[in-house]
Amino acid sequence: MAAVSTPFQLVLLSAPTAQPDEPRILTELLAQGLGRLHLRKPDWTAAQLEALIQALPSQVYPRLVLHGHPQLVQQYRLGGLHLTGSQRAAAQRRPRLLPGQTLSTSFHSLAKINQHRRRYNYVFLSPIFNSLSKVGYAGNFDLGELRRFFHAQAARPGYHPPVLALGGIEAHNISLVQQVGFAGAAVLGAVWQSADPVAAFLALRGS
Repeated sequence: MAAVSTPFQLVLLSAPTAQPDEPRILTELLAQGLGRLHLRKPDWTAAQLEALIQALPSQVYPRLVLHGHPQLVQQYRLGGLHLTGSQRAAAQRRPRLLPGQTLSTSFHSLAKINQHRRRYNYVFLSPIFNSLSKVGYAGNFDLGELRRFFHAQAARPGYHPPVLALGGIEAHNISLVQQVGFAGAAVLGAVWQSADPVAAFLALRGS
């Protein structure tokens, strides 16, 4: 598996609970240029997730990443599968995916990224800043340490997965994570806590 240099990526995580008019909003976000949408509904059944997938245009399926439920990822030929920490711990081997489908996960330390660096196409690192969606979930990374990590990573041969910043990403600080060396940012609260999620996404993309 080889790392590919790509432009800074802006990824959106769905709200964990059902939102009013959610399929329409998600469709509009994708129409506005959202490249990758992670569907994360931790308390939903497979049937509920399947209904949401079916409510979206089939042409956007390659841009959808599902948290868990690999059978739906394969059935609908989605863009990829994201493993939670518990799913990652329980997995004995890499899940079977179709060609082109990605495998991602989330880590909370640089050491874990180094330990598992060859298994994933990209990973989230969190929390970088104080979370907007989780009360008391405070950022615990030093930006200087992160900058040194990414500099060293770029200098070493071999595969290193693109690392996306997660946690407290807003329009006023997204440029910081890009300057530090992150390959992208994953956002949640900045979009879904807004009265106009589409406008909030566009503000982040234009930062």
